[in-house]
Amino acid sequence: MTPEPIEPDTKDWTWVLTRPCPECGFEAGVVTRAELATLIRENAEAWEEFYNGHQSGFGERPQPDIWSPLEYACHIRDVYRIYDYRLDLILSTDDPTYPNWDQDKTAIDERYDEQDAAAVADELQAAADQIASRFAAVHGDQWSRTGNRSDGARFTVDTFARYLLHDVVHHIYDVSES
Repeated sequence: MTPEPIEPDTKDWTWVLTRPCPECGFEAGVVTRAELATLIRENAEAWEEFYNGHQSGFGERPQPDIWSPLEYACHIRDVYRIYDYRLDLILSTDDPTYPNWDQDKTAIDERYDEQDAAAVADELQAAADQIASRFAAVHGDQWSRTGNRSDGARFTVDTFARYLLHDVVHHIYDVSES
């Protein structure tokens, strides 16, 4: 049975770069560049711990219109992969605009609800390690390089990293609260 589609989140979340998130508590301004790789890896570990503690219900939606932890984990895995691609683009191309990513369409097309949870947990960890290593290698003026989302939002590597971190922190909060 195909799960009910989730209503797309159309909010502009870029405000999290300038003030704390009242839901998950993430505060971009206090994260240092030196912490980024560690915090990404810790987030992946939190997903692994959540999976290990909730295997029996990992694929079950808490409500028909809220993703299951499995669907969120697939999303986070793909967020790490997409951001790795975008980071490479920012570091290798002057002021790129990266292609749009429709995360809701991806969830349906890739059948997040039917994926193997253990494989997703491993893939999420690998994707987190990849981008954490990439951020750990950023140095000097690279932090100021810019890239643009297809909706016009502009990021430096620094703000791009913090925005990513909020996304993955917020979603572990989402599954922990549901």
